[in-house]
Amino acid sequence: MSQMKPNALLLPVISLSLMAVVSAVSGLNVALPSIAVDTGASQTELTWIVDAYTVVFAGLLFLAGAIGDKYGRKLLLILGLLVFGGASSAGMVVSDPQTLILVRMVMGIGAAAVMPSTLSVITTSFETCERAKAVGIWVGVAGGGAIIGLFGSALLLEYYSWNSFFALNVGLAAMGCIGTILVVKESTEHQSGGLDWIGGVLVSAGVAALVFGIINGPEEGWYTTNTYLAFGMGVTSLVAFVVWELLHKNPLLDPRLFGNRAFSAGALSILVQFFGQFGFIFVSIQYLQFVVGYSAWEAALHLLPLPLFLLPTARLAGQYAKNIPQKYMGSAGLIFFGAGMWMISLQTASFDLTLWIVALGIYGIGMGLAATPATTAIMSSLPDAKQGVASAVNDTAREFGSAMGIAILGATLTDTYATGMADVASKLPAQMAEKITRTIAFTKMDPPAMLAPMWDTLVSTANDSFALGMTNALHIGAYVAFGTAVLVFVLAPAKQQA
Repeated sequence: MSQMKPNALLLPVISLSLMAVVSAVSGLNVALPSIAVDTGASQTELTWIVDAYTVVFAGLLFLAGAIGDKYGRKLLLILGLLVFGGASSAGMVVSDPQTLILVRMVMGIGAAAVMPSTLSVITTSFETCERAKAVGIWVGVAGGGAIIGLFGSALLLEYYSWNSFFALNVGLAAMGCIGTILVVKESTEHQSGGLDWIGGVLVSAGVAALVFGIINGPEEGWYTTNTYLAFGMGVTSLVAFVVWELLHKNPLLDPRLFGNRAFSAGALSILVQFFGQFGFIFVSIQYLQFVVGYSAWEAALHLLPLPLFLLPTARLAGQYAKNIPQKYMGSAGLIFFGAGMWMISLQTASFDLTLWIVALGIYGIGMGLAATPATTAIMSSLPDAKQGVASAVNDTAREFGSAMGIAILGATLTDTYATGMADVASKLPAQMAEKITRTIAFTKMDPPAMLAPMWDTLVSTANDSFALGMTNALHIGAYVAFGTAVLVFVLAPAKQQA
């Protein structure tokens, strides 16, 4: 395949398309309190409203990457933006949590087509010597775009209802689509054999079932039949996927690729970074609004330090990634990343602004250092003909990590909150007890007359329980990051891969 000379507008257009789908993962978080109050969504339904998007997104990425390689990356990017934008426009008129979950699932289908196309277009358009810098910019947008999405959504919520979040998605998708048509050149890799549809179904089913079990465990019970079935189906489907891929002539993902130490260390690092990042965003945005009492805009402003540290660090990491391998830069980044989460977990119902800013700075620097060498290692491990697959592995690690982070850290938050409210709830009528243990959103409502004398106690207990839930959730994220730093240091080669 001949190397295309990239148009000067290629990176801005690709970044805009990427920002559309990345911001949709995080942007809705600032609207969760309003959604909970307006639609009556439970804490579990709020988790699904966020995670339905990432579950579908993650499950379809391998198949989408292979389709782009075979039929055209530009074509897939345009189709993905159209589906994403169309579903987002439907979200502007949704009024119940169940339909909102469905809309987010369709958006996930479009996003799955967009994300691998963006990275594979970059890696097939830039010469090897410039690729790390381009990937560094891509990483910065992928990480910082989540926070930028929060700001855009929060600004809209200052003047409009929570449905206006979807207007932002529509606008970004429309601009990305127009830019893609005008700027991006088509590229394909003509390969023999058909697409591995069975592999695509197996991996999608496995991811969805695992996340379903994790999200519903706190509400239905960890030892119920539905939870057991979900975990059983998830593990069985993913094991079947690995076996099928080993036997298939044209697999979506050859499991043997993970024998490449740089590739496997990079994928693991990316998965854990996004596990921590989106789990953190999910729990912290609710903490800032429900417990601290900030508006959506004020909550978003308190995440401003993150991209200010992340974006320049990711760019610098892109410049030095060629000389400093992920064994050193990547593992050090994960240690900073975990340390930042641990510091944020020290917050209580009484907010400490200084601690918050310092912790976000350390967290952002860590992610910037860890993400670029990991992504570069994944993409440089495979030839140009397999860049769609490499991109899909990178993106699947991101989105699967995001889905699992939201699910596991969200489940920890839900579990801790419900446990903390159990004692005070036992003294209330059954209907009210169920309401205050399902979601902290009750603290934003006017107190019923019969509960007025104990309302302050209920709110205080809810705030303390929710803050403890965030602490427990972020402890998990920090422990996972520290453990992964050790694994990356052991797994990754000492010399950078050419």
